[in-house]
Amino acid sequence: MELKSYQQQVINDLDIFLEYLKKHPTPALAFKNYWEDKVGAYELKLDGTYSGMTPYKNNILKTPHIAIKVPTAGGKTFIACNAIHSIFSTYDSSRPKAVVWLVPWSNLLQQTANNLSDPTHPYRQKLNTLFNHSVEVYEKEALLQGANFNPTSVSEQLNIFVFNFSSLRINSKKKDDRKIYQQNGALEAFRDIVVEQDLVLPDTDESALINIIRSLNPLVIVDESHNAESDLSVEMLQNLNPSFVLDLTATPKKNSNIVSYVNAIELKKEHMVKLPVIVYNHSRKEEVINSALHLQRQLEQLAIQESLDGGKKIRPIILFQAQSNIKGSDNTTYQKIKEKLIELKIPEEQIKIKVSGLDELKGIDLMAENCPVRYIITVNALKEGWDCPFAYILASLADKSSAVEVEQILGRVLRQPYVLKHKEPLLNLSFVLTASAKFNETLDNIVKGLQDAGFSNKDYYAEEIITEEIPFTDKEALNRELFGGTEEVTTHFDDADITNINVDAISFDPTANEVAPISNTAISQITQKAIEEGKAFENRLTEDAGDSTEYLLREMGKEPKRYKIVEHFHQVAENIALPQFYKKLEENILNQELVFEELSQGEVFLNRDQLLSTFKLSTKNTEIDFNSVSAEVVKVDYDEKRKDAVISKFSVQAKKILVDTIVAKPKEKQIKDITSIMVSKIGNMTPIAEQEIKKYIERIFSDFSTEEIIDAVNNEYNYIYKIKAKILELANQHAKEEFKKLLDTNKIIVKPSFKFKDSLVHTKEGAMINKSLYEREGIMNNFEQSLIMDVASLDNVLFWHRNSDNKDKGFYLNGFSNNHYPDFILYTEKGNIVLVETKGDFLDNDDSKAKNILGKKWAEKSGDNYKYFMVFESKNVDGCYTAKSFLDIISAL
Repeated sequence: MELKSYQQQVINDLDIFLEYLKKHPTPALAFKNYWEDKVGAYELKLDGTYSGMTPYKNNILKTPHIAIKVPTAGGKTFIACNAIHSIFSTYDSSRPKAVVWLVPWSNLLQQTANNLSDPTHPYRQKLNTLFNHSVEVYEKEALLQGANFNPTSVSEQLNIFVFNFSSLRINSKKKDDRKIYQQNGALEAFRDIVVEQDLVLPDTDESALINIIRSLNPLVIVDESHNAESDLSVEMLQNLNPSFVLDLTATPKKNSNIVSYVNAIELKKEHMVKLPVIVYNHSRKEEVINSALHLQRQLEQLAIQESLDGGKKIRPIILFQAQSNIKGSDNTTYQKIKEKLIELKIPEEQIKIKVSGLDELKGIDLMAENCPVRYIITVNALKEGWDCPFAYILASLADKSSAVEVEQILGRVLRQPYVLKHKEPLLNLSFVLTASAKFNETLDNIVKGLQDAGFSNKDYYAEEIITEEIPFTDKEALNRELFGGTEEVTTHFDDADITNINVDAISFDPTANEVAPISNTAISQITQKAIEEGKAFENRLTEDAGDSTEYLLREMGKEPKRYKIVEHFHQVAENIALPQFYKKLEENILNQELVFEELSQGEVFLNRDQLLSTFKLSTKNTEIDFNSVSAEVVKVDYDEKRKDAVISKFSVQAKKILVDTIVAKPKEKQIKDITSIMVSKIGNMTPIAEQEIKKYIERIFSDFSTEEIIDAVNNEYNYIYKIKAKILELANQHAKEEFKKLLDTNKIIVKPSFKFKDSLVHTKEGAMINKSLYEREGIMNNFEQSLIMDVASLDNVLFWHRNSDNKDKGFYLNGFSNNHYPDFILYTEKGNIVLVETKGDFLDNDDSKAKNILGKKWAEKSGDNYKYFMVFESKNVDGCYTAKSFLDIISAL
């Protein structure tokens, strides 16, 4: 299981923030500079609005504490597994790799612990890949007993401790009530380490589990972090003595330090969610049950047919939401719903209850082909700790009283089975059926729930169905006769109303083998409208580029301003399609059955990964000059940035243990150990396979003496830097050679591709300068602004555009180097299109040379009217121009 593109972007954002942490002495300063470079400086305005990102909230003193906002169903746990590797890659390898993974509820704890422990689960498989299969997951009881948990094991593997908040969140005056705060003979082996670091909490013994954890200075991951905002929660985090705190949530609170947002539209593009949500309100609860049962049957028949046609097997499930438990009332609504379903002759094995205190799903794999479950009765699905992409229909038999609860339960029907777009349109949607006298309020809560889950008011369709088909109960008829007859009766929503449901009014035969023609008006209306709305949603998805800038600004509470193309340039710009590189498909691929329609064109958009498909790193030369490696190592260690000498002392001790452990082994094992350390630190270098990197690094160290291996362990960051630089150099050279070969043999071509968008949103706006294509262009540095002002003054220049380096809206040259976004696009009166890349004089380097070569090739292949210029401020660089000489050239075009 690999990261989706939006998940990879989250990890990229985290990696960038970690770089800022290296450069700045405090998390607050790193956070400030990180966001200033993205969206500009924070400024509170007189009207109460602000620009930029709000300042860092120092929740845990001196400890980096950041948040990642990912919509429900976006794969937060999988992102976290990858984030662990990113964060530990910035630590010294000798430090214990301890993670405290906090979850709000006990059932979610069990689910998390099981998934992280199961060797067949994608989460554990990813952790095994990232940490060389040296991973151990502990729950509280195993830690208290010291089971496979000792100072040696801690230093040799990734250790994940899964707790729920209640295990740790306790008033400091009541520590005796929790075993983790008590003396523990099973953990005596840790006592000396704890005492040495002077990390004992007041009124606790050195051997208490809490003090052992504190001595490990763990990374803390807080899942569903919006549940950890109280004073006790902050004290809980402080007690752990964390080196780093990472919050994961779809609904961050105002005191969160967010470093990455995920736009919900990306989830739909990656087929992670079933959208839009189709919401229908009925007059009565019998109608809700009736519609839900018929809709489930129709979805299941569509799923069966799709599987017969080669698709995945899906068994659509109804999620019946029972009345929330209310103090002082009869809280057995869920049992009564089950009784009514059995009264309809639905087999009991198909019905399960999952509520706090009653778990009939325990031990059941809902995704298994032989699983009979089609109906689950619940109250608050997330807190009850279950998850299944087969849940399609939320049939609510209770009023919605909390937007948060709605968000959490909606998340159970949003996940897309198998993360695939299914052939049948209805299998790509989710449904909410209600019977509420307060439909507008209910709908508001559903919309709010969607928004809190990271989605928008464009992601649902709602309609109210008013029917008189089902006869009234005696009580309802009496009320109508006495009080005027047309108002909804509030007793519909009492607990007793479930008991009084008229089963005879539900026209559903569970024994029918085939689906009869749908005579149910409500179902016909729901399915027909659902198909229409699903198609409209897909069309909007195609048109919406998912502008991450616009989304980012909205998330920061700032309504973005859109700048349109200037009216008198609109017709010219509309007819421009900038060429980009495409790779022709091999004949044998074209002759195969085409899975993707775009392949029928005979070429695919070129990317660097295609050029590296024939790159075999393990066979390349390993000549690297390590003689210049400095013996003075600057460790990337957050504890050192906090000037914590005690923690640093433990790190030195651990480093010695690591070195002694490695050198005590045979030479072959020494090479494997140092290779494992280096591979884990180098991280993802897609598309180069990790196995290729591993073989290459093993070759590098195969001729090292024991003393040289010791030096590599002690100076790992400098060695990693040189190895990674060498790998990139080799990959770049291969990509460049492959690009040239394919270009010379006409296997790479250019074709019109990029179109200017009608309007743009800028995170930071540039100065108002004449002849700009848009009403306002993006921010520029001093040299860029000076140059473009001179360009705009030329009579032959019709318009100019400050090109964005955002993939959602900017033009880029795709080729052997990483995507190259030229700074400016010019258009002259004679129809010449000119790309301009500006460079400060200090940027005369290999990267600039590669971009210049690519740009010149693009212009050569695109035709006489296309030009590319790299412009340095004043330095004369071969094949490039100075600002002055460039203006002379442009004025002649």
